[in-house]
Amino acid sequence: MIFSSLISVLEVLLVTVPALLTVAFVTVAERKTMASMQRRLGPNLIGYYGLLQAFADALKLLLKEYVSPTQSNFILFFLGPVITLIFSLLSFAVIPYAAGLTILDLDLGILYLLAVSSLATYGILLAGWSANSKYAFLGSLRSTAQLISYELILSSAVLIVILLTGSLNLTFNIESQKAVWLLFPLFPIFIVFFIACIAETNRAPFDLAEAESELVSGFMTEHAAVIFVFFFLAEYASIVLICILTSILFLGGYLIDITPLIYLFNSISNIFEITILLTIYLTLNIFTGLELMADWLISNLYFIFNIKQILMYIIYNEWHGPNLYETELYKSTALAIDSMKWEISTWVNASNLTKNEILSTISSIFINFNTLSVIDTVQLETNYISIFNNTSNSFISGLISSIILGVKSSLMIFTFIWARASFPRIRFDQLMSFCWTVLLPIVVAFIILVPCILYGFDILPNNISLL
Repeated sequence: MIFSSLISVLEVLLVTVPALLTVAFVTVAERKTMASMQRRLGPNLIGYYGLLQAFADALKLLLKEYVSPTQSNFILFFLGPVITLIFSLLSFAVIPYAAGLTILDLDLGILYLLAVSSLATYGILLAGWSANSKYAFLGSLRSTAQLISYELILSSAVLIVILLTGSLNLTFNIESQKAVWLLFPLFPIFIVFFIACIAETNRAPFDLAEAESELVSGFMTEHAAVIFVFFFLAEYASIVLICILTSILFLGGYLIDITPLIYLFNSISNIFEITILLTIYLTLNIFTGLELMADWLISNLYFIFNIKQILMYIIYNEWHGPNLYETELYKSTALAIDSMKWEISTWVNASNLTKNEILSTISSIFINFNTLSVIDTVQLETNYISIFNNTSNSFISGLISSIILGVKSSLMIFTFIWARASFPRIRFDQLMSFCWTVLLPIVVAFIILVPCILYGFDILPNNISLL
């Protein structure tokens, strides 16, 4: 019993502490990014390149004297920020950072996320009301109206994703995107979801709940010192969470397919090498004749093929063990290399070849070179799949998957910062009108359209079609 409790506490710390550290560095990243966009330096004195600025800010706020309004409800005034931070961090419990790497792999994970994020509204409302300040109260009312309104848009967009995947489980939603990310078939819904996320996290240009020009600082006007840190952490924790959720629902989560990258890399390398060889061929043919060109080409082609063969041997044997050299696919690769070497040797040793025959031989060599490139691509793809299916490499698999999810989430966080630096703040009536008269009709139209398309093409998910 005690051991299981310790394990549970350790799991919570392993998720919460990195989340809080991420929040700290997101604040630095935001200030540096916005400074770069506005041609400023940003924080650059505390730590290397300003990386410790967040810890200096936290220390400054922790050392400040805590002051509460005399007419406030002290208990609710203190509990409001605490509730907001707790419910912002509770959502990280169901996030799958890799296949099976999560604290709670709930079948209703998406429903849990929506419920917990909605409860954070109560902390803002309590903090604004208990301060007994008109600015804080107006800010909390604005925030509550905004969050409740855009929660409808957010949950409706998530409903469309669920209609395609057929599950409320976050891991299942990620695995359903192995063929294609939902960003592509649901791009309009992604845009609507992203706008709703900005409003849900009280970020510019939708930060009307803390509009400095109107409400001083909104619902957190009367909060200072440690209590203000809770609000600060809750806001940025919500940003990180919503960016991770966007990556999971629309960008494939921890999944990535490197096959197109392999094909692109091989194609670029082939074009580059062939261009260099043909350029050298034409130069030598014009100035020195075919004999010198042949000697140079044979030496360089031998160098290219031998280097590739050595690298393939090292990589394959490191990933799969020493027996891979005997597999049929590797034998095919070796045969392709030997065939090209034989053709080059035949071409060089033949003294009576005409110019057209030499060009024909070069063409056949390049055709075999492309064949070898395809073999390379298939082998690398096989290696990639086997790495993620091999249980002995579970640590490497989890690490790579977590890094992939982190990169996608970082791109979304950068987009949040980009939106803040690009758009001016709108009026509150425009914010509400945009929600109810623009976004809501679009989302409702897609809620009707997407099931009709799925039913018309008979591609409803199995667990939905059985209902």
